[in-house]
This record gives sequence, structure tokens and C-alpha cells, in this order.
Amino acid sequence: METLTGGTALALAGVVLGTLGTLVGQHLATRVENRRHQWERAATDRAERKTAILDFLASAQRIELVLDRRSLGLPETSGADEEALHDLWLATKAVELVCADGTASAARAYARTLHARVRAALPAAAAPPAPAKREHRHAFMTAARSELDGPRRA
Repeated sequence: METLTGGTALALAGVVLGTLGTLVGQHLATRVENRRHQWERAATDRAERKTAILDFLASAQRIELVLDRRSLGLPETSGADEEALHDLWLATKAVELVCADGTASAARAYARTLHARVRAALPAAAAPPAPAKREHRHAFMTAARSELDGPRRA
């Protein structure tokens, strides 16, 4: 039986150290890749929520324009309020799909308020004051800001 010489022991130690170094390097690379993937996913999710929120706000603004034209006694474009309501509810559903429950709930409340005001079709002098509309808009904006400040909360 042959005895282990110094050179053989050093070569064996080098192989062991090299293997350990490779394994540690792969582990660190995997961790970095996982973190990068999580960051990219969070950025993609935030962008999707932001798009849904902005689409909802654009639709709500179209409804606000219909209401403003009505309150000023200006003529309405044919079917503008129906199309705007349709777009509003479609945008509300997009918010419900990609945002947290609080944001979706605030969007629904704001959309219901706008819908009711459009359907009321009251002349400007007879229309009730709109504190509910302002309150719901403010609640939605607060929820939307919170939604975009951090990760999605269920």
C-alpha cells in the first residue's frame, strides 16, 4: 500500500477547494439571479397596476367632462356619456384585476358615484352638491398612491 505523499495531498486539497469554490460561486450567482428576477417581476407588476390606474383615471376624467359640459349647459356629443360610462366600467374591472382590494373598492365607489351623477341627468341648478364625488375621488387617489408606493398588498 502506498502512503499519501505531500504532493498528492496538496493536489487533493486543491481539488476539494476548487469544488467548494465552484459550488459557493454557483450558489451566490443563483441568489443574485433570483433577486434580480424578483425585482423585475415587482417592476412589471407595478407598471401593470400603474397602467390600470391611469386608464381608470382617464375614463373617470371623460365622465367628469360630460358632467362639466352638462353643468355649463353645453351641448353633449351624441352617445358620449354612454360610451364614457362603458369605458369607465371597463377600466374599473382592469383595476379590480391587477390592484389590491382597497384600491379596487375605491375605484368601484368612485365609478358608482360618477355613474349615478351621469344617470341623474339633472340640470346644473337642480343637481345636488358633489361632496360624495370629491370624497370618492380623493379616496381612490389615496388608495392608488398607496398601491404604487410598495408591493401589492392583498
